[in-house]
Amino acid sequence: MTTTPPPTLADVLDEIPAPADGPRDPDDLFAAFVDWVVASKGVEPYPHQEEALLELVTGSNVILATPTGSGKSLVAMGAHFFSLAEFARTGRRTYYTAPIKALVSERFFDLCATFGAQNVGMLTGDAAVNAGAPIVCCTAEVLANIALREGTSAPIGQVVMDEFHFYSEPDRGWAWQVPLLELPQAQFLLMSATLGDVSMFEEDLTRRTGRDTAVVAGAERPVPLSFSYALTPLHETLEELLTTHQAPVYVVHFTQAAALEQAQALMSINVCTKDEKAQILAELRGFRFATGFGQTLQRLVKHGIGVHHAGMLPKYRRLVETLAQKGLLKVICGTDTLGVGINVPIRTVVLTGLTKFDGTKQRLLKSREFHQIAGRAGRAGFDTSGSVVVQAPEHVIENHKALLKAGDDEKKRRKVQRKKPPEGFVNWSEDTFDRVRDAEPEAMVSRMRVSHAMILNMIQRDGDAVAAVRRLLTDNHDPRRQQTRLQKQAIEILRTLLDTGVVERLPEPDETGRSLRVVEDLQRGFALNQPLSPFALAALELLDLEDPLYALDVLSVIESTLDDPRPVLRAQQFKARGEAVAEMKADGIEYEERMELLEDVSWPRPLEELLEAAYETYRQTHPWLDPDALSPKSVVRDLYERAMTFGEFVAFYELTRAEGIVLRYLSDAYKAMRQTVPDAMKTDELDDLIEWLGEIVRQTDSSLLDEWETLTDPDLANKDIEEVRARAAEGRPFTANVRALRVLVRNALWQRVELAARNRVDALGDLDAPATPGAPGMDADDWADALDEYFEEHDEIGLGPDARGPAMFVVDDRSEPGYWIVQQIIADPAGDHDWRLWAEVDLDASDEAGELVMRVTDLGRLD
Repeated sequence: MTTTPPPTLADVLDEIPAPADGPRDPDDLFAAFVDWVVASKGVEPYPHQEEALLELVTGSNVILATPTGSGKSLVAMGAHFFSLAEFARTGRRTYYTAPIKALVSERFFDLCATFGAQNVGMLTGDAAVNAGAPIVCCTAEVLANIALREGTSAPIGQVVMDEFHFYSEPDRGWAWQVPLLELPQAQFLLMSATLGDVSMFEEDLTRRTGRDTAVVAGAERPVPLSFSYALTPLHETLEELLTTHQAPVYVVHFTQAAALEQAQALMSINVCTKDEKAQILAELRGFRFATGFGQTLQRLVKHGIGVHHAGMLPKYRRLVETLAQKGLLKVICGTDTLGVGINVPIRTVVLTGLTKFDGTKQRLLKSREFHQIAGRAGRAGFDTSGSVVVQAPEHVIENHKALLKAGDDEKKRRKVQRKKPPEGFVNWSEDTFDRVRDAEPEAMVSRMRVSHAMILNMIQRDGDAVAAVRRLLTDNHDPRRQQTRLQKQAIEILRTLLDTGVVERLPEPDETGRSLRVVEDLQRGFALNQPLSPFALAALELLDLEDPLYALDVLSVIESTLDDPRPVLRAQQFKARGEAVAEMKADGIEYEERMELLEDVSWPRPLEELLEAAYETYRQTHPWLDPDALSPKSVVRDLYERAMTFGEFVAFYELTRAEGIVLRYLSDAYKAMRQTVPDAMKTDELDDLIEWLGEIVRQTDSSLLDEWETLTDPDLANKDIEEVRARAAEGRPFTANVRALRVLVRNALWQRVELAARNRVDALGDLDAPATPGAPGMDADDWADALDEYFEEHDEIGLGPDARGPAMFVVDDRSEPGYWIVQQIIADPAGDHDWRLWAEVDLDASDEAGELVMRVTDLGRLD
C-alpha cells in the first residue's frame, strides 16, 4: 500500500483563486497556510507566529525578535508562501539569506521539500542552482552584491534575513545593511533571538520602504531553560549530565585546542550503548576520513563524541552536525561555531568560561554572545526543557574543593592555600554569570564599509553610479563623521579603478544616465575581492611573461594581497627556524649569536623586495592605503613547489587543527587567481596552475559543492532530496578534470626528482615499492642501482624552473584504457635529456581511492 505524499505549499497555492486584476485575498492566504501547518506538522502556530504572519500577509515589514526555538523558520516559510502567491503577477522573488553556506544549504533543502524543488533556487558565490526560481536561498553577501548591482530594478519583492544580529559583525555587517538601503521595493522580515533595541530599524525600514513595520518580540520560550553555575571539575560535570540523561551536551570552549583535548579526554567514558555505536558505524559507511585529524575524528564519533570548530574541514563539521541531528552524538566539544542557526538538537550547553580572545585581547563575553550560545540548548520538538551550565574558573573550583575537604573546621579552612588565577586571567565569577544571563542584548552597531568590489557592482547598474554611491554613503546607518570618511575612500577607489583601466568614462552619458562602465574586455566573473586587488593588477605589469617562473610569480603577487592565515605562517616560521638552527649548529655558531640571527628568520616571502618597492611607489598616488597591508607570503606556492598533496602539507607543518583555515585560504587564492588576473596575462602554465589549485580545493572538501552541482542534473529535477544527496555523496571522479590531473601527476613526479637529486633512496622506496611481489614499482635497492648508474654519467640532477616545466613532462593516455604511461625528462648537466622517469597512473584505482594512484616503474636512459 502506497501513501500519498502531503501536498507542497505550491500545491496549496494552486487551490486559492487568483483574480485576473489583482492579488489573492490575504485572508485566504493566511487561512490556507495555517491549515497546511496544522495538517502537515500537527501543531497550531503560536500566537506570536500568527501575529507575524498576519503582518506579513498584509504587506508590513516584520522584525521578529523571539527566542531560539520559537518557530522563526515557520514564519519565514509563511513569508515565502505569501510572496510566491504574487510571483506570477509581479515577477518579484523572495530571498532567504543566512550568514553561512551550511545554513543556506539546510534551508534550501527544507524549502525544496516544502514548496517543490522547481520553486526553490540557491546562490552562494560558489554555485548557482535554479537561480530563476521564485524562492532563492543565498548568503547575505550574495544578496548585498545583487542589491548593489541592480538596486530598485532588482526583481526582489521580499527579503527574509536570518541571524540578523550579524548586522553588528565588524567584517561582515555591511552585507546585512546594504539590502535595507538599496532595496526599498522589498518587504523585509528580519529575524534573530538576540537583536536588542530595534527602534531605529523599525523607523528606518518604514521610511525607506513606505510600509508599516511591526516588531514581534517578547514571546515566551517554548522550551524553558534552567541556568546553573558549576563548582565541580568539568569531567565531573559532564559525567553527571550524562548519568542524569541530560545529553546531548554541547561543551563550549574558546580555543580549538581545548575543544579537541577535552573530546579526547572523554574517550575513557562510555557515552553510548552498543546499539547506538552500531548506528553510528552504519551512518559512517562510505564516508571518507583523511589521515591526520580525520582519523582522530573517526575514533571520536565512533565513541559518540563530536568536535566542532572553524579549523575543521566543512565536510567534518557537517558530519558532526548530521550525526547530532540524528541523536547519535552524546557530547560535542567545540567553539561557539555551533551557535549560528544550524538545527542541531542540543539539550544542555556547558560553557567552560565567560571570556574569549577577540583577536586583540581576552575579554568577557557580551550579553548577545552569551545568549546566542545558550540559546542552542533545548530545541522545540526534541526537548521539554534545556539546561545551560557555566563552569567556574579552574582555580575557583580547586579552592572550593579544598575548602570542602577542610569541612567546617575554621582552623583547617584558614590553612587552605588558595590558588591564584593564572597571569593575564580576565576574572569572572557567579556575579558575572548572573549579570550576563539577565542582561538584554546590546544595541546593534552599524558596520558599513566601502570597497572596490562594491564600487564595481554599483557602476554596473543603470543610471548615475556616482550619485548612487553618494546616496549609499550619505544615507546609511553610520554617524556623520564615518559617512564622510567612507565618501573619501570611495572617491579614491574610483580614481584607482580609472587609473588601472578597470573602469572607463563614457564620452557622454547613455540613455539611463550612466557615465562610467567596466571595460568590456575583462573576463567573465572578473572581480577585485581584496582591498589590494588593484595594486595586484598594477604589480602584474612588472612581471616577465617569458620568465620560466612567471606563473608562480603571478601567484606570489596575488598571495601578497590575501589575508594572512596566521596558523600556517607561524608553522612555516617554526619550521624555517628549526632548519636554520640545525644549519647554524653544524656551522659552529654560538648560542647567543644563533638566537640573534633567528630573529630574522620568518616564513617564505617570495618577491618581497620587488613587491614592497612597488607598493611604496603605488602608495604615493594612493596614500590612504595602510602601509602594512601588503603581506608577501608563500602558502599556495609552497604547496606547489614542495609537490605535496593537501594532506601532506598539513602533516608537514603540523596543521591538523587548522585544516579548515588552510582550505579557506586555498579557496580564496583560487578565486582571486581566477577572477583578478586578466585573461591577457594568463599563460598555459598559469592556467594549469589555477586548474590544479581548484582541484586541490575540490578534492580536499567538495561536500556542499558536489551536492549543489548534482541538483543541476536534469535527471534529478523531480527526485527526492535524499536521492539527490545520495548521488552527491558519490562525488565527482578524481580523474574527471584532466588538466588538473596532469598537474597533479607532474607534481608527484617532481617530488621523486627532488628526492633523487638528494639521493634519498629510502624515501623513494617508500613511495614506489611494489604493492606485491612482481608488481610494477621500484624499491629502495632499485632506486639506488638506477641513481648509481645516473651519477656515474652526470654530477647532478637539475632542479631549476626549466627542469620542472611542462616541456619536460610526457603523457601517453592511449597505451591502455584506464592507464596513463607518463615520463619525466631529467634535466642533466649536459642537456642531453636522455634520462627519464617512467611511471604508471591507474585512473580507475585513483577514482576509487579518491587520490592519485601512481607508481614509478623505471629510471633509465631513453635507449
